[in-house]
Amino acid sequence: NRMAPFYNTIPLYVVAFPLSSFYWFNFAEWARKTALWLIMVAFVIHTAGLIFRMTLEGRPPVTNLYSSAIFIGWGAVGLGLILEKFWRNAIGLVVGSTLGFVTLIIAHNLALSGDTLQMLQAVLDTNVWLATHVVIVTLGYASTYVAGFLAIIYILRGVFTKGLDEATGKSLARMVYGIVCFATLFSFIGTVLGGIWADQSWGRFWGWDPKENGALIIVLWNALVLHARWGGLVRERGLMNLVIVGNIVTSWSWFGTNMLGIGLHSYGFMSGAFLWLLGFAASQLLLIALGCLPPTWWRSYQARVDPPKTPTGRKPRGREAVPA
Repeated sequence: NRMAPFYNTIPLYVVAFPLSSFYWFNFAEWARKTALWLIMVAFVIHTAGLIFRMTLEGRPPVTNLYSSAIFIGWGAVGLGLILEKFWRNAIGLVVGSTLGFVTLIIAHNLALSGDTLQMLQAVLDTNVWLATHVVIVTLGYASTYVAGFLAIIYILRGVFTKGLDEATGKSLARMVYGIVCFATLFSFIGTVLGGIWADQSWGRFWGWDPKENGALIIVLWNALVLHARWGGLVRERGLMNLVIVGNIVTSWSWFGTNMLGIGLHSYGFMSGAFLWLLGFAASQLLLIALGCLPPTWWRSYQARVDPPKTPTGRKPRGREAVPA
């Protein structure tokens, strides 16, 4: 408790965010590398804190709402570092530092309500299912958030800056697509394992409990996003808007179902976070509205319409310059 590893990790994520963002505007490699090292140090401390908790409890990493926030942040930062390993454009660093900071702030506020190492309820007292169903489905949450925040970067950079060129847009689309595939797989496997656990604990595989419905909605929504992309129903901008809706869906499954105060899964009932959840949903809808603006209103579109002339002397015309 005196070490407070999670609380002390927050400043590292906070400092890493502007450094990684600064890299986008003038491509200063030192800023990206400094942010990378800060996030790696923060990730090591974050991991050590999780290991200490697991050792003290004798349990897998996720046992309550507090630990779920810590683990979602850990998973998101890890995915951000993996993205940075392959693309090296600081986008993974921005997403990782943002989600690391936000989830640890959520965990810090959850910790104010009392003991974070409390005894488990009897139905949860099984390390096998905590280590499989709970961990896997929580990684599904984390990866859905990562995809959603990548989409936010796409829209904000596209609308307000000239930095969303064709190459950057395609890179973000590939990142989002891969992460949504990962999220769908883990959410599906985690939900099925949860049904098996429910059958062993309560004698039924599925009972349309609010938490079960929330997990199912995440699977269905991510599957819808993938099929819309496969079927050519959406292009880059449409994909990003759909993925941002996933942030709302995941937040409802994570926190919203607990606010109902009903169902066998409402182990961490809370009502005080309703306004925060409502505000978050409203912010995501606002971002979706931005993403639906006509392409001609996007600064990145304007930059594509009036770039330096090509060697042939011709400028892009019509839909050649419209963001996908």
